[in-house]
This record gives sequence, structure tokens and C-alpha cells, in this order.
Amino acid sequence: MIDASKEVGKPIFFALLVITASFIPVFTLEAQEGRLFKPLAYTKTFGMFFAALLSITLTPALITVLIRGKIVSEKKNPISRFLILVYEPLVRLVVRLRNITVAVAILILLVTIPIFFKLGSEFMPPLNEGSIMYMPITPPGISITEAGRILQIQDKIIRWFPEVETVFGKVGRAETSTDPAPLSMVENTITLKPEDVWRKIPQKRWYSSWAPEFLKKLLRPIWPEERTMSWDELTAEMNSVLKFPGVTNIWTMPIRNRTDMLTTGIRTPVGIKIFGKDLSVIEEIGKQIEAALRDVPGTISVYAERVTGGYYLDFNIRRKEAARYGLTVGDVEDIIEAAIGGNNVTQTVEGPERYSVNVRYARELRDDVEKLKRVLVPTPVGAQVPLEQLADIQARTGPSEIRNEDGSKAAYVFIDMGGRDIGGYVDEAKKVVSEKVNLPPGYYISWSGQYEFLLRVRERLKLVIPITLLIIFVLLYLNFSSVTETLIVILSVPFALVGSIWLMYLLGYNMSIAVWVGIIAVAGLAAQTGVVMIIYLDNAYKKRVSEGKMNSWKDLAEAIDEGAVQRVRPKMMTVMTMTLGLLPLLWSHGAGADVMKRIAAPMIGGLVTSTILTLLIIPAIYAIWKGRGLKQHKEEKESG
Repeated sequence: MIDASKEVGKPIFFALLVITASFIPVFTLEAQEGRLFKPLAYTKTFGMFFAALLSITLTPALITVLIRGKIVSEKKNPISRFLILVYEPLVRLVVRLRNITVAVAILILLVTIPIFFKLGSEFMPPLNEGSIMYMPITPPGISITEAGRILQIQDKIIRWFPEVETVFGKVGRAETSTDPAPLSMVENTITLKPEDVWRKIPQKRWYSSWAPEFLKKLLRPIWPEERTMSWDELTAEMNSVLKFPGVTNIWTMPIRNRTDMLTTGIRTPVGIKIFGKDLSVIEEIGKQIEAALRDVPGTISVYAERVTGGYYLDFNIRRKEAARYGLTVGDVEDIIEAAIGGNNVTQTVEGPERYSVNVRYARELRDDVEKLKRVLVPTPVGAQVPLEQLADIQARTGPSEIRNEDGSKAAYVFIDMGGRDIGGYVDEAKKVVSEKVNLPPGYYISWSGQYEFLLRVRERLKLVIPITLLIIFVLLYLNFSSVTETLIVILSVPFALVGSIWLMYLLGYNMSIAVWVGIIAVAGLAAQTGVVMIIYLDNAYKKRVSEGKMNSWKDLAEAIDEGAVQRVRPKMMTVMTMTLGLLPLLWSHGAGADVMKRIAAPMIGGLVTSTILTLLIIPAIYAIWKGRGLKQHKEEKESG
């Protein structure tokens, strides 16, 4: 038992360290992706680290204490006998056809590379929060009366959908300094009913066109001929109904929307920031971008801010006329402020609450320019002078708001897109903008929203992943003390990821941070199983060398057969326990399920190909490597 523990203790210790080191890229994540995935990385790392320590300390001690009696041979176990019966002929075949086996593996890898580049890219998978945020945007200058009317109509239409539990809309600025929303931005929070009561949509199955009704009744419980309406289909139907002149629709989710707005200022998945000096030129550039992006596939809506579209009343005080009545400019402005805008004159105390008392003209005396002209201004002698005798009132347009970012004036273009990945959409949209939009000197644009986060993570992983691979290489070299064996394990990782990429492609998932976490996890597992397989092969090879039985190719084939077959049951146990633990995640549903699915999918696909790699391809590569050494040794022996 002690000899067996010494034999596997070192490789298991270093294999667990490799899994621990493989999660270094996750620890380098920052902002929201770091807060989401670092707890997972800490849990995994601490678990693997202490497992590595226990594998060389407590576990050997427990083995010697707890394992008693007669130890049954591996070959007497019925499961092992079955696995060996199936696996041993395959090992002999791949060793005999080792060059063809490796060539087929390389071919599969080359075929998988184009599939990898077909996968879309996104920052985060969709996070189903159980509610929808509907944020229509209107041109600036809309009156509060009209904004309220549109909001009520929108809420009535949304409430008509049977999937909607409640809908609550807000327009304008709340009583808080953290919500500087103008009247042109409406926010509707739509709470949905549980999906099991949503409408059903007919779905054709493989048996729908030919099976008789009695057979369909037997097949429907397994392959139902209807499915629940998806979130995208529901929002698309709402979007088609909620179309008002001058209103641009945006569909998102409440928490995600708040996160995006706080971090980038963009309330849609993709946005463009336009920088420059002149607001009118910035607005014109925004209109050009808006027109150019409407026809890009995947665009649901696009809206460029009208930064100069605000409406204002300018009071141009005539100084000579004011002086004639003994008034200063400040006196006239005080009346304009008090009568039209209102002044807080006192405060009322209602228990622990305080309320300001604001005094101004009644609404019916100030809701029209002609009425404003009749606002009375008191003079020092007691006379009341109409405001139109002291000032000219003109309606003008100007900036509704002025953004300043990175030392330049800025405006935003909001792009709501769907039906495709963010990375692919932005790549195509960039080409369209560069062809159709002319940027004057001194003006430039930057792509923001979730795409900004995507670029940040890409740049960070480009730096961190090579460093992580170097650390793993050093750990493997410390274990094997052989560059060749280390390279076999390192180069086996891409083969293991073939299953991850194909399963992602079949499920229609895009590459995201959640997917990369799953790929990092399965890469560490592939390296671990590769380490243990090579240790078994090395032990069998060295045993025969020490016994003087490594003199021919037949001896090498038997050593590989012995070392590989020993590994089949623990390898299958590892794969099956992990796969059975992860499979339920693919069918999970509800809040957070989309993230878990994208972590589990690459791990399940990778475990399948990792099993094939470890059990078939590594023995073939090992046979090629040791076969060359055997041939060279034989030639030297004959020449000597």
C-alpha cells in the first residue's frame, strides 16, 4: 500500500496543482465579471489546494489504516472486466496504427478550428431575471403631459399580454440625485408570470409528418409537439405592437441595465460614444450613424441623442426699460424666477418629516408665452409693470444636456440588437460606419456598452493565459523531469477542447466569460488525466526495462497495453462522476441558469474528448516517442 501511494502520490499532487494553477486567469478578472466568477475560482482553488495536500499526507495514512483483508484483483471486478474487454482491443489497434491515429487526431483538430471561429462572442450570457425593462426613448422637448399619456398607453398595451404579471412605468426624474433621467426616457419594469403558464408554440418533430395519432400520443411525452414561448419571441412580439411615431424602443433587463448604465453610461447592449468640440457637428455625426446602422442585420433599434434638440424660453431683459422704472436686471430676474420657477418661502414640519413650501403663479397663469408676458413686476414706487414691457421673450433650441467625457464634449448612440452575438455585430457595424460616416478632423468615436467589457477581458486574457501556461509547464516539468512528456500533456489540452467547441456549436452558445471559465476548468482536468495516464505508462515501461524485457516492438506494445489498461476504470469513474454531476445543469432553468449552462457545456463536451484523448491518443503518441528510442537503442546495440 505504501509503495502504491508513493507511486501515485507525486503525480496526483502535481495534477491537482495544475488544476489550481489553471484558474489563475479567473483571479485576474475585474469589475462585474470578477465579482461574479471569483467566488467560484476561490472555492475551486482552495478545494484543489487542500486536496493536493491531503493526497500526500492524510490519504496514505487512511489507506493503511482502513483497507484491511483480502484485496480483490482489478481483473475480478465485473465493471473492470467489461471495460478491459472493450478497451484492450482498442489500445492494441491504436498502438499498431499509431501514426494514423495521431494523423486523424490532428485532422479532427484542424476541422475544429473553423468551427471555433464560427462561434460568436459576447461579454456575458443572457441573465434571465424574471422581468423585462422596457425603455422607450423620445426626442427631447416632449411635454410632461404628452410623456405621461404615452406612458399610460404603453402600460395598458403591455398589461394585455397574458405572460405579464404586473407593469410599472416611470417617466421623468425621481426625487434622487442618482437618477438624472429626462422626460424623454421612459422606464417600464415588466414582471412576468412563471414560464409554465406562458403561451405554447407548435413545434414540428421528426415524427410529426408521418406518425399516426396513436403513435404520436406515445412519442409526445418524450418529444412534445409544442414548446413554451421564448423570452426573445415575447419581446419581439411586444416590440412589434409598441411602435409609436418618434419613439425608439429598447429592451433589456433591470439589473443588467443598471449595471451597464453605471459603468459605461450606455443603457443598451451596444453603444457608440461620439467625441468632439461642436455639439451640432456631434449631433450630425450621430444622425449619420443612426441611418447607417438601421439596415445592419440584428439591429432592433438605433437612436442617436439629439443633443441640440432642447426647447427653451429666453428672457432678454431690456436694461433701459427696466431703468426707466427704477429696476435692475436682478430685480426682473428675481420675479421671473419666483413667479415662473417658484421660490421656497418656508418649511412645514409634519412630525419627523420636513416639507418645503414653494410659491409661484398658478399653472393657468404661466402655461403660455402670452400669459408669461403678463407677469407683473413691482416697481419701487408700487406700480405693477407687465413683463413684456421689460423683456423680450423668445423660443429657442439648444442643448438638452451637455456630456463631458475624457475632456471632450460627447453624445451617445444607443443600439438595441438581438438574434446574433455582440462581437460579430460590432465587427460588421464598424465596417458600415467606416464606409458611410465621415468624421471631420478632431472628431472620433468609440464603441461602448457590453462590447467595451468584452474588449477589456480579451486584452487581459491575452496576457494572462500565456503566463498561466508557462506556470503549468513548469509544474509538469517538475513532475516528469522530461520536456517531451511535459509537451505531450500540454499539447493534449487542445485535443481535449475539441468536444467543448463542438458542443458549444451544436447548442448555439457564444463565447463569453462563463464559457471561458468552463474551458479553463476542463483544460485543467485534461492536463490532470494526461499526467496520470503518462505515469501509468512510464511505470509499466520502466518495469519491463528493469526486467530486461524491453528488446522489441512487441515488448513496448505490451508495456503500453499494461499501463493503459490499468487506467481505464479510474478514468471512466472520473469522467462519469463529473459528467453525471454536470448534466443536470444543461437542463436547468430560471435565474442564473444561462450562466451555469455555459460553464457546464464546455466541461461536458471536453470531458468526452478528453476521455478519448487520454485512453487512445496519448498511448499512440507514447508509442511513437518510445518506439523511436527503442529503434535507436537497437541500432546502437547491433553496431556495438
